[in-house]
Amino acid sequence: MELRHLRCLIAVAEELHFGRAAKRLNLSQPPVSLAIKELETELGLRLFERTSRRITLTRGGEEVLRDARAVLARTESLRQHAHGAARGHGGTLSIGFISLAAYSFLPDVLRRFTSDFPDVRLSLHESTTDQILGDLETGTLDVGCIFASPMLPATLTYQATNRDPLIVALPEKHPLAHLARVPLERLAGEQFLTFERHFGPMMFDTVVSTCMRHGFSPRIFPARQMHTIVSLVSGGIGVALVPACVQVLHREGVVYRPLRGDRTPVETGAAWRTEDDSSIVREFVRYLPRIR
Repeated sequence: MELRHLRCLIAVAEELHFGRAAKRLNLSQPPVSLAIKELETELGLRLFERTSRRITLTRGGEEVLRDARAVLARTESLRQHAHGAARGHGGTLSIGFISLAAYSFLPDVLRRFTSDFPDVRLSLHESTTDQILGDLETGTLDVGCIFASPMLPATLTYQATNRDPLIVALPEKHPLAHLARVPLERLAGEQFLTFERHFGPMMFDTVVSTCMRHGFSPRIFPARQMHTIVSLVSGGIGVALVPACVQVLHREGVVYRPLRGDRTPVETGAAWRTEDDSSIVREFVRYLPRIR
């Protein structure tokens, strides 16, 4: 198996057409078809279902595709790191991050790091904590900025970087918007906007458990992005419990208020592979804030 086999697999899987995949790879179609056939023979697995009208990935093909992407990403990272080592500090640093990191510690870290290491190319990927942890394990990412996770794999090192108390985002005309601090129990009848659980389980569980401690089970309206949640609050769809750092999202029609008698913390941090001896990763970690 060679890297060309994996590149052909990825191109065909994304294009779902041998001709378009060949064009994308600057090849004629026969070498691409041959590469897929050779890969299927070596793996003992059919990667694609072919009909006269279309081709689709098999379930086994989907699993091989994920691994192929991880291998190529790691190969590219290795190549960049090697080139960087030859030049001193350089190469590529792949960083996955959740949206909350972009509202809190990450912008300042990136600004200071890129100022000191202008030869390092940053590859930034917004994602979920679960996806980032998986990509760190496969080597697709070098560093992940995530929610604190009780399920952190043993192969990763984690450093807490930020803890924000929960506050409430309210429509500006909400009856409680005039209060300096809002009693959460008085929002029991409201619809609560938060992340879908499979998309942001840490935040979802924090919102639900906080409401339960105040005597009620929240009625959830799910969304996938924090800016979507804040926009829907502006539209009067509901209220939202959010970390205090989200106040940087200024949206007309939304006010942010601290909770009365509750400072439930939401922790974010950074993770990386413990065995990663990359000088770029070591340098980047030095720029992360550290909290205890």
